[in-house]
Amino acid sequence: MRAILQRVNYASVSVGGELVSQIGPGLLILIGIGPDDTEEKAMSMAKKIAAMRIFHDENGKMNLSVVDIDGEALAVSQFTLYADTRKGNRPSFIYSAPPEMAAPLVDRFAELLVAQGVPTKKGVFGADMQVALENDGPVTICLEM
Repeated sequence: MRAILQRVNYASVSVGGELVSQIGPGLLILIGIGPDDTEEKAMSMAKKIAAMRIFHDENGKMNLSVVDIDGEALAVSQFTLYADTRKGNRPSFIYSAPPEMAAPLVDRFAELLVAQGVPTKKGVFGADMQVALENDGPVTICLEM
């Protein structure tokens, strides 16, 4: 399981020109599922993200979590996080989990984030999404479980 976290002032997802989800301050999470990923990995990822101290405290130090700031999360499925670019110029996605496995695990990951105290919205699995955001910092973190 791979995730790219972006600390944002706001983020939104639209599909076909229609707004699907939006959040205020918090995290935009691009989440990729591999073929060996499990609910246990999703739980570890959710716990890690909820507790990660990447928001500024009153002294300007990254010392607060998304839970501490009462922030939100927007989880967007992104199979391209498993792109294999070692050969040629066209990425291969053979290391991404198949949609029938990945979709329920992305949903479960979002539920597990909510259980950790992070209000979480989602994109639309498999859709051609337009993601808008204002990156705060910028702060971008790569995670793998």
